[in-house]
Amino acid sequence: MKQLLVALLLLATTSPAVAQSDPITTAKRASQMLDHAADSLVAAESASDRVGALTETVRAYEEGLSALREGLRRASIQERSIALVFEAKRDRLSRLLGILQTIGTSPAPLLMMHPTGAIGTARSGMILSEVTPALQSEALVLRNQLEEVRDIRSLQQSAATQLTTSLAEVQTARSALSKAVADRVDLPRSFTSDATQMRALVESSDTLQSFASGLTDLNPTDLNNPADFEAAKGTLALPVSGTLLHRFNETDAAGVKRPGIVIATRAQSLVTAPWPATLRYAGPLLDYGNVVILEPSKGFLLILAGLGQTFGEVGEVLDQGAPVGLMGGLTPNPDAFLITAAKGSGGNQQETLYIELRQGDEPVDPATWFATNKE
Repeated sequence: MKQLLVALLLLATTSPAVAQSDPITTAKRASQMLDHAADSLVAAESASDRVGALTETVRAYEEGLSALREGLRRASIQERSIALVFEAKRDRLSRLLGILQTIGTSPAPLLMMHPTGAIGTARSGMILSEVTPALQSEALVLRNQLEEVRDIRSLQQSAATQLTTSLAEVQTARSALSKAVADRVDLPRSFTSDATQMRALVESSDTLQSFASGLTDLNPTDLNNPADFEAAKGTLALPVSGTLLHRFNETDAAGVKRPGIVIATRAQSLVTAPWPATLRYAGPLLDYGNVVILEPSKGFLLILAGLGQTFGEVGEVLDQGAPVGLMGGLTPNPDAFLITAAKGSGGNQQETLYIELRQGDEPVDPATWFATNKE
């Protein structure tokens, strides 16, 4: 009896509660964001400025899916943590359940009887009066953890159902945005591009630097941008949602050093203009894939390379936040989404956007203009 009571006391005093996160709340917030995005998609069909409305809709979907991914990641981590606790305490939990069952079914007088007589019975009663609250506390922790596992399983099932709809709807919004941009005719222009001259410049350029220099000479602009680009240094949002992968002049895994930064992002992510700018070039270039070059201020060129699709026509003047393209890659199906979400929030950031900022003929560190983070 004494050894059993010591074991029970040890069980009660060495069982810290599992740290509680809040994956359920995060996922519910994501669900609300996705519902709002679905409503926005319907409203965008009748909006006068469909490009702006659809841009916000795509962003809402991307933010909602990102939040849902984070909620599922945290839920998966919490479920694994609880499972590990259960595994480590399997024997102790079995004994706990056995003792609780015995206490619950045995008649009180029989339970309190002790073979040594009245004194032993009194001592036994005193010990049990101290142990019982600890046992009840341990049982409450166990019940809460089991309920949390149940809620997490329910969350994962609901997410799988909503994902099928949301992933299809965000693709619909992207397609609608692409068409709306193509149909747009009311944007102001700084100049009209000569397609023959542009093609000749692309074919004759062997480096990004030579192309950028030739581009400035090809169609010089007289920008009258009231916004002060240099005053915004360090505050601009990244053109795409993602994380900083490589810094300025940092050598990558292939041993290549480029005078720009690389952002890891997800397939089909929306790319936007971080500042009011003139669109100087959009299309394939050298080994950079699809490239967008913006002129946010006189003497500056912002180069965005690695897109899967570009929007707009050369010479157009774009507002801050205007869509300039989409990243490449395929949007994951719901099963793949759930798998990558369980592994980690950045598990499917397989696309990369290269950002280079040139002042005159020299590249400067874009990170000094953008608010960046590196996980």
